[in-house]
Amino acid sequence: MKCKRCSGPAVVEVRRHNAAFCADCFVHHVREQVRRAIKSHDMFGPEDRVLVCVSGGKDSLGLWDILLDLGFRASGLYLGLGIGEYSERSRLATRAFAAQRGAELIEVDLRGEYGFDIPTAGKKGSRSTCAACGLSKRYVFNRVALDHGFDVVATGHNLDDEAATLLGNTLRWQTDYIARQHPALPEREGMVKKVKPLHRLSELETATYAFIRGIDYVVEECPLVAGNTQLRHKEAMNALEARSPGTKAQFFLGFVEKAASVFAGEDRQGVALTPCERCGQPTTGRFCAFCRARAQVLGERLAQAAGDPRTDHRQVAGELSEEVMPAEIYASSGGRDG
Repeated sequence: MKCKRCSGPAVVEVRRHNAAFCADCFVHHVREQVRRAIKSHDMFGPEDRVLVCVSGGKDSLGLWDILLDLGFRASGLYLGLGIGEYSERSRLATRAFAAQRGAELIEVDLRGEYGFDIPTAGKKGSRSTCAACGLSKRYVFNRVALDHGFDVVATGHNLDDEAATLLGNTLRWQTDYIARQHPALPEREGMVKKVKPLHRLSELETATYAFIRGIDYVVEECPLVAGNTQLRHKEAMNALEARSPGTKAQFFLGFVEKAASVFAGEDRQGVALTPCERCGQPTTGRFCAFCRARAQVLGERLAQAAGDPRTDHRQVAGELSEEVMPAEIYASSGGRDG
């Protein structure tokens, strides 16, 4: 095979593009796909401060690497989830990358800051482990971005992630989630803009990029992810892709370009948001979903935590059960950050 760009010996084949690349040209291809995504969806500019949510995996570290090489003001955020040795390896990989690149890394420990870790949340809370993890990540990402003055939050969701999530949301006809599944979600009061610059690149492409670039990342999947519905949706999309290369791109990118506007009316942007009585983050009820989940795990009573002992706790429970969670923060996105 010859490289499509320079005609030299190719080392990587990208079947959906009907193309092959040498190592250098493949890196160029990946960067151009990210540059195109950023420009097409007006994600951020050279003066914006970008907070890249890094997990120690190939996607998020690869994204951070690309943004730094493209000249963007990108800092990393690592959230320690307390998942034993897996979290420790992830932390070390993230620290090593930041040190190698001389980049700013912000670290937050979930148990140290909020009193619980993800394994505990999965056992004591009413949400599944993956749901509790996704909720915690989205809350902390937004909180840290606000507290540190970042303009935008960037996550490492790739094409495989987005196609699988869209498939799941479509199978369940979760139209409000479908309406929010976009490569760039605008900022709202109390919510920082969120973007997914890798949405045009497949998981194979991001893994190949990390290998070529020599990025030392955590290879294994999270040990708590077994049985996650998202994995079954990925398997289904992989089977279709194997038979018809380009299916994932046609499905998700076609949705973004041609069908997303159809679901725009299902978006809950018009829902009134008020500050959570406990943490101040925007919510549709008295307490945000994260504070509600945290209180459940820790065995706290939210009304007391908010300094209102006169409140009827049965009334509070009723309000919380009827709360409509802002999809921008709490909508399902596969429970990962790359």
